[in-house]
This record gives sequence, structure tokens and C-alpha cells, in this order.
Amino acid sequence: MRAAPPDKENALHEWFRTRGSALIGFSGGVDSAYLACVARDALGPERVLAVIGRSASYPMEQWTRAREVADRFGIPVLELDTEELSDPRYTANPADRCYFCKTELWSKLAPLARARALAVVVDGTNADDLAGHRPGRRAAAEHGVASPLAELGFTKAEIRERSRARGIPTWSEPSSPCLSSRIPWGTEVTPLRLAKVEAAERALRSLGVTGDLRVRYYGETARVELSREALAHWRTEAGRRAIRGAVAAAGFARIELDLRGYRSGSLNERNEPAAVEVLEGERTTVSSPVARP
Repeated sequence: MRAAPPDKENALHEWFRTRGSALIGFSGGVDSAYLACVARDALGPERVLAVIGRSASYPMEQWTRAREVADRFGIPVLELDTEELSDPRYTANPADRCYFCKTELWSKLAPLARARALAVVVDGTNADDLAGHRPGRRAAAEHGVASPLAELGFTKAEIRERSRARGIPTWSEPSSPCLSSRIPWGTEVTPLRLAKVEAAERALRSLGVTGDLRVRYYGETARVELSREALAHWRTEAGRRAIRGAVAAAGFARIELDLRGYRSGSLNERNEPAAVEVLEGERTTVSSPVARP
């Protein structure tokens, strides 16, 4: 892991000092945790506010982590509810779903910053995030949200290393996008579906599953993706049985274990044939996937 040069972090301090005050979109993930800690150091607690937007798509585990970081590093926090699940454009789950989510978030945070006389609204977008399909970036641009980590060229690896140097516990945490990302495009996002996914992932973490983890929602079927290392560890008879029991208890009738391991964006793969194990009580069978909704 390559550390960000000290002068790059100095530049981030100067970026904040030049603005004078900041409101930070604060999810408690690797990027926003680091950003909030640096902002607090650069500006002091009186001129920084980290805002957590809460809804059914925001995992409770991540909220807990966000609060722990804020408490440990003296970061002022405000929580507010976001209403993306009341927007039919969001719940229809199109390919640009994130645009509607971020529009809801920034449309609340930008007026809040003005009301608190905070000079700039910032997010944790990093330099690696500038590539690929990122519809949320358009919403940020429309609301004047700045992305200093991306602007100054911080990569994810650099942010992790600088976080470790500062003692920020999120440095080693796997990425954890919103729960709606577990539902395929075109399948409606509902609070019940999000709750089932969250319950299944929480149960797997309670078993001791570490690293990247996703429970992908396919109606009555849950497809479990683990990191390559975890997959090798859990593909024992006892491990399969434990995974099945944990995910079934969350309300899924059929549980598949993806033999290819975790892959970002795998929900929307179109042409790659699946390789899964269907976990059925004491038995496991290698199978093609069931028909998808």
C-alpha cells in the first residue's frame, strides 16, 4: 500500500484552511472518515460539521462506525433523514439510481450549509472514483459540492494508508456502498428488501465473515459473495451450513454461494455465466442461477 506523500496531506489542510469552514457529507466510510478528520484538524471543531443522511438504504453497521469515528476524533455531527425511498424515480432502480439518491442528499445539505454559514459542502469522492459509472457525481456538481480528495489526487490506497497513520479505524474496512446496490437495476427498491439484505449481511458478519461481503437480492434467492480469502475459508461443510442458516433466517428461501467471489458491480453482469453453489440443508449442489426477476 503506497502512502500519500506528506505534502499531499498538507495540501488538503491548506485546501480547507483556504475555504475557512466546511460541511461534510459523512457516511463513515474510509474516504469520508479520513476527510472529516483532516477537516477537523485544519479548521477546528467550530468550523466543521459532518452530516449523516439516514434512510433504510444506509446500513446500521456503517452508522455505528460513523458515530465511533466522530466521537473518537471530536468531529461535530448532525444526523438528518433523507427521503429517497419516497421518490419513485429512485425506487424504480434505474441505472442512474444514485443520481436521485445524491440529489435528495445534497438538496438538503446545501441549504443547511448556507443556514450555518459554512463556506463549502464537500464529499469523500477520491481520484479512483472519477472513472466508471458514477451518476451521483452529476448530482454533486449540480449542487456545487466539492471533492477535495479527488481534486488533490488522493487514491483509495493512499487514503487507507494515511488513515492508518492517523489511527482512524476505518483504514482497513471494506467498501460498503448503500444497501440498494445489492438489488439489480430494474428491480424495485423497497424497505423490506433492504431490511432482508441488511439482516443477512449482519448475520454473516456475526458468524465471523470478514473482508468484502455482499448479499445480492434476487427475490426469494440470496446470492452470497465473499472475498477470495473468505470463500476458501468458508467452503467447508460446517461453513456452508452456517452461511445457509444465517441467510435463511433473514427470510430467503434459496441461498447461493458465488464461486467467483466478490466482484464490484456483479449484479448487473449480463453475459458472464454464473458459477454458484446452492446451499440446501446438509447438501450443496453446483447450479446455474434461477431465473432472475
